[in-house]
Amino acid sequence: MAHDIDIMLIAPRYLAGAGDPAWVTVPLHRACRWSTGEDRLTPQVTLTSPDQLAQLRLTPDPEPGAPWWTLRQAHHGEKRAWSMTFGARTPVELIAAVTDALTAPATPPAAPGEPYEPLRSAGWQAPRQHDGHTSDEGMVSPDGLARVDRIAREGGRTSTWVVETSVHDLPALWRAYVDGDTPPHLVGALFAALADTTPLVREPHRVPHLATAHGRTATGRVSADNLGFALEHRTRTLARRHTPPPPVTPPSGPDGPEPRRPR
Repeated sequence: MAHDIDIMLIAPRYLAGAGDPAWVTVPLHRACRWSTGEDRLTPQVTLTSPDQLAQLRLTPDPEPGAPWWTLRQAHHGEKRAWSMTFGARTPVELIAAVTDALTAPATPPAAPGEPYEPLRSAGWQAPRQHDGHTSDEGMVSPDGLARVDRIAREGGRTSTWVVETSVHDLPALWRAYVDGDTPPHLVGALFAALADTTPLVREPHRVPHLATAHGRTATGRVSADNLGFALEHRTRTLARRHTPPPPVTPPSGPDGPEPRRPR
């Protein structure tokens, strides 16, 4: 018999903490057919795309601030190599937004859209500089706890995006680095997930103090079966993206077979 468990809803979502890594890894493996490494003697998880070009690695690192998640794609044809890294307490829903966009059957056409548009629509603003003017190289959340910065590289190389959540002078809760060669639709997917106002569900004992002190939280109880079904539903939904539709049966017409008459 299913039992109820306590949950906590957290907003804004960038304060929610890591969540369950399976939200990212299980759909990649089961729905998108990414292969896994066979070394079971280490806590590291490595998933590789069917074409062997992309790889997601989860490497728990005891060093504070070290990235746990690394998503990279190799150079292929005219497409340059790129990478993203995410800290240990990056909400898995943000990482999943990127991997979902990466594994979508059809890549959206490149558009000259403003990458900050999802953030701007959610009320994020450009940070003020010391002279009182704003900068186009970054955006700050309405509560001032999360920010995105674009760091220009020298020598004409592409910029790097830095995303982080922190309070005043405290160490960042989590930080992500996005290579400037990352396809725009993946950067857009990350920013849209970051700006999403939908609360995230977490177990109360795994909620960071930053969330309870500076975020909006609500408690509740749900069926353990319903909570577990969320991952299964997500996996099935992503799997259907790669399932071809059933063949269409042509309608019978003048050139088609004549229907049989009942006796």
